[in-house]
Amino acid sequence: MARLVEIHDAADERLADYRDLRDVTLRRSIEAEHGLFLAEGEKVVRRAVQAGHPVRSFLMAPRWLDSLADVLEATDAPCFVVDERLAEAVTGFHVHRGALASMHRTPLPDVDEVLDGARTVVVLEDIVDHTNVGAVLRTCAALGVDAVLLSPRCADPLYRRAVKVAMGAVFSVPWTRVPEWYDALLDLEQRGFTTVALTLADDAVPLEDVVAGLDRVALVLGTEGHGISPRWQATAAHRAVIPMQPGVDSLNVGAAAAIACYVVTQRG
Repeated sequence: MARLVEIHDAADERLADYRDLRDVTLRRSIEAEHGLFLAEGEKVVRRAVQAGHPVRSFLMAPRWLDSLADVLEATDAPCFVVDERLAEAVTGFHVHRGALASMHRTPLPDVDEVLDGARTVVVLEDIVDHTNVGAVLRTCAALGVDAVLLSPRCADPLYRRAVKVAMGAVFSVPWTRVPEWYDALLDLEQRGFTTVALTLADDAVPLEDVVAGLDRVALVLGTEGHGISPRWQATAAHRAVIPMQPGVDSLNVGAAAAIACYVVTQRG
C-alpha cells in the first residue's frame, strides 16, 4: 500500500516533481532525465495506472484518499498528503480535482505496433498547442479512431494540460511519434492506407465524398494557423474540406478534428 506522508512545507524537497514541473524549461529537463509526467484528477490518475505507467509518487488532498483507495492499495509509492492551499502553492495552479500523481513514462511503441490492425488513423502534423492535442485525442477515443500518429514537433500528449483536456484518453488510444515525418504519408500509402489531408486548398473536395467506400483511411490534420505543410499536401492521396457557410473560412483544429473524425468513422 502507498505510504501516507503528511507534508506542511511547500519547499519540501520531496515535492520537487510537482513544484519544478511548473516551469516549462525545467519540466523538459526533468522529463529528459527521468521520463516523468503529471496526471491530474481521479479519473486521469486511475487511467494512467491502468495503462501500466509506474507511479513515482502521489500528491493528494485528504478528501481524495478514499476515492483512490484501491489505487493507493496497489502501489508502494509515497502519497504526499497536503491541504489544497499548499497544493496550489506547490504546483502554481488551482488543483480543483484534488489529486496528482508523478508517473514514469514508458517507451513509445513503434509505428508498426500502433498501426497493427488499424483501419482509421489520425495523423497530426506540428500541432503545437497542448490543449488542441488533448482535445483531438479525446475525440479519437470517443469516436473509435484506432490510432494516432504525431510528427516530431507536435505538442507532448503527456504534458499535464494535454492529459487533463483528454480526460485520460491519451492512455486508451494507441499513439506514437513518426521519427521521419517527411515521407510519412507515402509510408502510410505503402501500408495500405488512403491518406486524406484536411485542407483549404483550392482542389479540396467535401470530406464525406472522399472517404465514402474507402477501407483504411489516414486522416491528416495540420498545425494551427498554417495548416498542413506543402509537402504533406502534395503527397496526400486526397485533399478534403469540411463544407462551411460563406464568410467562414476555417475551424479550430479541435473542432475540425471532431467533425472530420465523425465523418470518417461513419463511412461504413
